[in-house]
Amino acid sequence: MAANLVLAQLRAQMVLHGYASNPTLALLYITDHYAANAQEILEHLSAELPEVTDWAGTVGIGIAANNVEYFDEPALAVMLLELPSDQYRVFSGVAPLGLTFEAHTALVHADPRTSEVAELIEELAQRTDSGYVFGGLSSSRGQAVQFAVAADGNVKGQGAASGVFSGGLSGVAFGPGVVLVSRVTQGCQPISRAHQVTGADRNVILTLDGAPALEVMLHELNVTLDEPREALQAVRATLVGMTDSTTMSETAPTVLRTGNFGPDVLVRHIIGLDPARAGVAVADVVTEGMELAFCQRNVQAARADLMRVCAEIREELEPQEQALETAAALAASEAEAAPHEARGIAGAIYVSCTGRGGAHFGAPSAELQIIRRALGDVPLVGFFAAGEIARHHLYGYTGVLTVFSTK
Repeated sequence: MAANLVLAQLRAQMVLHGYASNPTLALLYITDHYAANAQEILEHLSAELPEVTDWAGTVGIGIAANNVEYFDEPALAVMLLELPSDQYRVFSGVAPLGLTFEAHTALVHADPRTSEVAELIEELAQRTDSGYVFGGLSSSRGQAVQFAVAADGNVKGQGAASGVFSGGLSGVAFGPGVVLVSRVTQGCQPISRAHQVTGADRNVILTLDGAPALEVMLHELNVTLDEPREALQAVRATLVGMTDSTTMSETAPTVLRTGNFGPDVLVRHIIGLDPARAGVAVADVVTEGMELAFCQRNVQAARADLMRVCAEIREELEPQEQALETAAALAASEAEAAPHEARGIAGAIYVSCTGRGGAHFGAPSAELQIIRRALGDVPLVGFFAAGEIARHHLYGYTGVLTVFSTK
């Protein structure tokens, strides 16, 4: 029933002006309630949409479709794309991204259980002209499935693949002719200035700016180990935002002048304390020279940062000079917000953290409504991930908004 409802909506949209009438690529996202039926869903949709030769997608605890999030309930969403066949390639373990296709960027779906997944993402980004990939890790309380069907088939010796996979990476690589704009929005706010890591042992931070890391953190949280219960509560609510020394710059600092994190900051959990060495253990490898700021999840900061990235995308896509009629249409109220050619937006993909969503933003679908108010009622799909992918990084507690341009 869910698949047939989606097909009915798609067919109604395909006859409308401005929507894909001859699609060849489909993005399919399902909630984990349907993970056990992934193969049947793909086969049914493929049979009903024979013109679509390529499929990509994955599973999430929640998914997004236009202005609504579907969290912890049975749901599926499909976006159809009408792109030149020489401007994209679906890839997977049985159909790897070959040397014959010039990839400019790529949408990536990855299994969180894959060994060294962060390194694989970085390697894939290096194989693109832009060095930029976007997407997320599948999230599921059961099987973490990915969809990947390539029109040009699989590598020799792999046989007839089903199109439903577990493990590794899959997705869609896009050529330079597919114009898109992508931004990362952070969900945490620094509670202090950034510090330089001056001593570290793998995932244990030993010293910050030459001082014991544990003492620095306790001072900034205004707690003491003499009151362990209060200290434990404060530490549990605290995370760390880290910037690698190789990506730090004056234009992209760890903490911006506005008090928000910069785009290259990776938020990680604090997983333990090391009183013997006065260290703080985090869920990632730390090296000397990194910058680090302690942070906490913040609703107001998350809302403001999401509005900021939406404004940046609009500014990049919309023409600087507009006719009066166009400017009036783009400045319309939320009730009048609708797709407009001057926006230059064909559709969007939004990958958000499972720890965000309506509950974090104050109301069901509030996160997606912010995007709608900023971009208009443009076609959008996405999912809530166990880790978000942007540039060559694996993020946490972030949202990655990617908009396809009609230009």
